[in-house]
Amino acid sequence: MAKLTIEEIRKRFELSNEFNEIFDAFEQALEKRLDDIELYRQLFWNHALTPDELCLFGEKLAKEFPHLAYDTYMWLASVFEVTYSMYDNYELALQYYQKAAAVRPNEPDPYLDAADCYEPDLNIPPLSALINFLKQGTENVSNPKTLHLRLAHLYEISGNDEMSKYHRRKAEEGPAPPEQDQPPTQ
Repeated sequence: MAKLTIEEIRKRFELSNEFNEIFDAFEQALEKRLDDIELYRQLFWNHALTPDELCLFGEKLAKEFPHLAYDTYMWLASVFEVTYSMYDNYELALQYYQKAAAVRPNEPDPYLDAADCYEPDLNIPPLSALINFLKQGTENVSNPKTLHLRLAHLYEISGNDEMSKYHRRKAEEGPAPPEQDQPPTQ
């Protein structure tokens, strides 16, 4: 296998329709320790790759470069949100938003973006899964106001007015005051 330049790797990621060519370029990128997320975004938008192949590349990239895991998972989630079959994409998007949240649980974006991909006519991803995910987020993010507002909306969609009102109240309350790390002065 001929050694590829970074530009040749980029072109293969973007233009190749052959899995083996793309895989070889990916392996060489890893061997060269290329950790530029922009390079791999070209790979993730390659329409010749199936969802399973994208997952394979994304998981391998996150394992090889843990500092890119969050961006990799967020990018894959956004790709799945707008591509592939309607029934698969939202659940794969939610799965990758959950992986991104596992890497950086205090970041609100995975939770908010997951809520945005809800398709009410088809109930995908399942409303209960989204609600549970956002509830986890309220425990992790420093300012959960927007998550409580999204939860209020999702509960409203589900017909649970009591929980919708509860989360609206939580959003209005704002974050709890930080605990005192210092002992009281005398």
